[in-house]
Amino acid sequence: MSLGCFLPRGTEGAGADSSRQVRRMGSVSEELTLVPLHQRPELLEACAELLREEWGKSRASRLHTLQRSSDSFPICLLLLQSRGTAEATCQLVGHVRLSRVAGRPHGLFVESVVVARALRGQGYGRRLMEATEQWARARGFSCLHLTTHDKQHFYAHLGFVVGEPVQSVAFLSPSIPTEVLRLFSTCPGANTTTTRPRLPPAPPPPFSPPAAPAPPTPLPNVIWARGVLAESNGHSLLETPHRDAKGLPIFWMKKDI
Repeated sequence: MSLGCFLPRGTEGAGADSSRQVRRMGSVSEELTLVPLHQRPELLEACAELLREEWGKSRASRLHTLQRSSDSFPICLLLLQSRGTAEATCQLVGHVRLSRVAGRPHGLFVESVVVARALRGQGYGRRLMEATEQWARARGFSCLHLTTHDKQHFYAHLGFVVGEPVQSVAFLSPSIPTEVLRLFSTCPGANTTTTRPRLPPAPPPPFSPPAAPAPPTPLPNVIWARGVLAESNGHSLLETPHRDAKGLPIFWMKKDI
């Protein structure tokens, strides 16, 4: 996905808003730069097409989501590649989206990780995630969370481990206090009180011989995960107790950075 754009050195966000990796390949140097999408609006269409090719959805839907990228989160980050001279054609390598995590002020939720199909199998997925970690650490975040249906081994090679569900929170500023974020991590109705009409007590049931008690069963660890109840009874890269909204198995993973 060649974009024919120009990456002038020192103008991709003054260092604080970009991560750069340079690698020599023979006589040609390759430079990878991680930049926020909202700082490169001319790449909006190319990014929407990259996501549409991978997961479908309409162009309008993709553009609507991508246009919400901001420094206050969620933020869409693009990995761009340029080779040779400073005016060489750059290429959109990949995309990742980061959101805040409710109740965890130092955590970020990673989603929509994708590398252009023509560039897969060349290590760019790893480099995209490494650049994302570098970007997050530079801003004071210390843990990344994500979900995957079938890439759990790839993320395990990058240092991720199986974790518990968390709740991502979109469109919240990093300056919001932890106490406010915790409000978004509680199960709906968990701490609410309702006024019920007083009813007369029901008459006692007729006497019957006591039945043999049923054997106790262990209670699962029930967690409210992004609006879906999930049971967590074990950790494995081969099996998971969690299901997504469609009922498909899903792995929750995390990494301390």
